[in-house]
Amino acid sequence: MDLSLVIPVFNEQDNVQPLLDEIRAALDGLDYEVLFIDDGSSDATAQRLAGLQADEPRLRVLRHPANLGQSAALLSGILAARAPWIATLDGDGQNDPADIPALYAAAQADAQLWLVCGWRRQRHDSWLKRLSSRIANAVRGTLLGDATPDTGCGLKLLRRDAALQLPRFDHMHRFLPALVLRAGGGVRSLPVNHRPRRCGVSKYGLFNRLWIGIVDLFGVLWLRRRALNPQAREAGAAGQRPGAS
Repeated sequence: MDLSLVIPVFNEQDNVQPLLDEIRAALDGLDYEVLFIDDGSSDATAQRLAGLQADEPRLRVLRHPANLGQSAALLSGILAARAPWIATLDGDGQNDPADIPALYAAAQADAQLWLVCGWRRQRHDSWLKRLSSRIANAVRGTLLGDATPDTGCGLKLLRRDAALQLPRFDHMHRFLPALVLRAGGGVRSLPVNHRPRRCGVSKYGLFNRLWIGIVDLFGVLWLRRRALNPQAREAGAAGQRPGAS
C-alpha cells in the first residue's frame, strides 16, 4: 500500500461523500486506504460514513465517543494506518485531493524528506481567519525557524514511522514542521489549491486558532531546545572494535 489518507471530521455530514468521490478520482492508480476519524459528531456524519463503507472497501471509519480535537483525531488515524506514508487533509472540502499525488511524488524523490506541507497561497477564508493565521505563522516562524509559510494547511504528507516518533500533545498538528525538524527530518512546502467551504461551518475562531496556538508555541520552543538526536554506531561485530582480536 502506498498511502493512508487520514481525515478528521466533526459535523461534516454533507462533505464526506463529495470528498470521497474526489479522492477516488485523484488517486486512481495508487494503492491507498481512506480513514475518516469521526471526532464525536452530533449530526449525521456517522450514518453517512457507514453508508459509504458499503460501496468502498478502501474506506475505514474510526469514531471518538466525544469531540477530542483535530490533533487527537489525526493521532488516532496515524496509529491505525497501514501504509508507510500518511496524507492528511481537512474534512471540510477546502483541501483539494488532486494535490496529493504531487506531494507524494516530492516525498518519493527525496529520501531526506519526512514531511511535505501544503502551502495555500490563495486562500478562500474570511478576512479574520486569514489575519489570525498570518499573525500566528509570523510569530511561529520567527521563534521556531521552521521555514514553513503555512503550517495551518490541513493537507500534508508525512512518513508514518516519523510521525510515531514525535511528541504527542493537543494542538500538535499546528507544529508538525518544527517537530519533524527537531527529530532530524527534512521538511518541504509545495503550493496547493484552496477552495471555499461548500457546506457546514468552520470549527475554528480567533480564540482557538490564534491565542491557543501562541500559548502552545512556547511549549514547542521548550521541546526544541531540549531535543536529543544521538547518532551512535555499534563498534564492529558483537560489539567489538574494528580490528580487535
